[in-house]
Amino acid sequence: MKPVDALMIFKKPKNPLEGHGKIIPNEMSAELTVTCPQCKKTLSPDELVIRLQICPYCRHHFKMNARQRIHMIADPESFIEHDTALEPRNVLGFPGYDKKLKAAQLQSKERDSVVCGECTIGKLPTELFIMEPNFMMGSMGRVAGEKITRTFERAIERGTPVIGFALSGGARMQEGMISLMQMAKTSGAIKKHNDAGLLYVCILTDPTTGGVTASFAMEADIILAEPGALIGFAGPRVIEQTIRKSLPPGFQRSEFQLEHGFVDNIVNRKHQRKYLYGLLQFHRGGGA
Repeated sequence: MKPVDALMIFKKPKNPLEGHGKIIPNEMSAELTVTCPQCKKTLSPDELVIRLQICPYCRHHFKMNARQRIHMIADPESFIEHDTALEPRNVLGFPGYDKKLKAAQLQSKERDSVVCGECTIGKLPTELFIMEPNFMMGSMGRVAGEKITRTFERAIERGTPVIGFALSGGARMQEGMISLMQMAKTSGAIKKHNDAGLLYVCILTDPTTGGVTASFAMEADIILAEPGALIGFAGPRVIEQTIRKSLPPGFQRSEFQLEHGFVDNIVNRKHQRKYLYGLLQFHRGGGA
């Protein structure tokens, strides 16, 4: 047996992506696969992109980022983004919040947890807001609340509907009471939009929880949900620990919420664009 070179023990392994060697096909394929959390099947990322992030075996809906949803819903090249200059700041001096914001921006490639703008769906104009899962799990802070409020204000000025995609872990604790104020601010804007006789449709995705559920997510004229989405205020684990009882199967999932009247319908991602177009057309008096 050859003696072990002491230096080799501490030598950094060569990274094939840096051009030091060949990539082994088996290793590459193992790194470029995704395991479905529901059926445990192995999927390729390219296949998921083609299938709108839906598992072909069990129909599990993986998370989509905001830009993917815009591409899925809006007419090609019709989306015009608004309020792009708004950016969160650590106004309370919360320890470590500046680093978390920078990390979230790098991970999501967004300035904050919601993307807002105007677009057309089947040539019908609408305002659109979509929450970004890769930015602190879509948490609602000062900027997110302001952008959503402005979305409804623009819709009132233009006389257009609003379509929103909700996804959130709730209000952003690093902004304290300022984040909780966004619940009232967005609710006030929705009330004015409703008083103007305009349509608001919200699609609840996995997860929609906390202060977002307690405000704009559940205040729509028509509330839709994706299959299997977790929808609630507190999570099931917190509820079980509080009441010290086991919860029924599927508790707080979209199917459970539909059965108990908290959502109006569950719409598979593949059919959302057509479904939303039908609602917009019906609201204009053109029939569904």
